[in-house]
Amino acid sequence: MDGTTNTFVLGTGSCLPKRVLTNAELEGMVDTSDEWIATRTGIKTRRISGPGEETSHLAAGAARQALHMAGLTAGDIDIILLGTVSSEMSMPSCACLVQKELGAVNAFAFDLNAACSGFLYALDMADAYLKRDPALKIMVIGAETLSSRVNWQDRDTCVLFGDGAGACLVTGSSNGSGMIASKMFSDGRLFDLLCMDSALGMNPELSNYQNQGSFIRMIGRDVFRYAVRAMVSAVEHVLTQSGLTVDDVTLIIPHQANIRIVKSMIERLNVPAEKIYVNIDKYGNTSAASIPLALDEANREGRLQRGDLLLCCAFGSGFTWGATILRW
Repeated sequence: MDGTTNTFVLGTGSCLPKRVLTNAELEGMVDTSDEWIATRTGIKTRRISGPGEETSHLAAGAARQALHMAGLTAGDIDIILLGTVSSEMSMPSCACLVQKELGAVNAFAFDLNAACSGFLYALDMADAYLKRDPALKIMVIGAETLSSRVNWQDRDTCVLFGDGAGACLVTGSSNGSGMIASKMFSDGRLFDLLCMDSALGMNPELSNYQNQGSFIRMIGRDVFRYAVRAMVSAVEHVLTQSGLTVDDVTLIIPHQANIRIVKSMIERLNVPAEKIYVNIDKYGNTSAASIPLALDEANREGRLQRGDLLLCCAFGSGFTWGATILRW
């Protein structure tokens, strides 16, 4: 990265809905089984939002935890960057709703839509802001309520997704800690392999008559193939960019999409399984929230110590993908 300022994590946080939806419960909803879901995805449970657990409320809850860990208040936040595809409103942005709920009166706020890569895209953007002004305090959030965006009659997708939010409060550092490499990618030509229509519009001249509803559609086999290849390539790119090898990395947090994707990535990178942080069994695929949720868990479990190298990688609809290396 250019310059001497790196993006340094001051605090992490997460917030999850109360309701736990098990595979056994899904057996009564669609033609599936606990064994089928666990074997093919690695998921055993996921969280599902209820009243008062909208995307902005989960995001604000995660942000409060990050502020508490950092010993700061909402008034200290300069920018709120929020990755999501499932805000409860199309306008204003979910980030503005979070600003209101936190009382972050000194911040400006906006959303990024990069699907499952949204948190890493937002973290990369925060790094660009901090290169210009290292004193900024930026709240980077990934938050989703994908239970509102799945077709609960489609067994191929409804078993995969869950709700939750994770956050990092970051600022500039010149002591060698923080983000040392980051690279984002996209390829819009492949959008129809993983996509979601918007709500039906009010202008009949612009109506998409293929729109069956505002829910996730996915061709799983094709997504699997592209996801593994793309994340491996992104990891190799940032390792080369930073002059590191995978052996130098302390912990890898991949997007928690599917355990088979994670295992395939491990095999191609020749990484020991103990270096990979996995919590997909508890939460399912929470899209933009998956990496910050896992990061907060790993941080609070003591899996990261000062000076450790953390590598995060993601892949999502767009297609979008990327990887980031931070020195803790």
